[in-house]
Amino acid sequence: MSTTYIVDGMTCSHCAQAVTNALKSVKDSAEIEVDLAAKKVIVSGFDDESAIEEAIEDAGFDFKGRA
Repeated sequence: MSTTYIVDGMTCSHCAQAVTNALKSVKDSAEIEVDLAAKKVIVSGFDDESAIEEAIEDAGFDFKGRA
């Protein structure tokens, strides 16, 4: 099952990689897909929303919650 989150502040492929790396550092087995144009991050295999929010915020991006 996947969950989509809105994340502001992502503008380039480096941003997408930073978000992916931040989430993988918390749960390496998670599958992460970043849609820069839509400002969305789709996460599969990782359902701890507070940990997801913390990882994204610690990476310097603005977590807006579920899409």
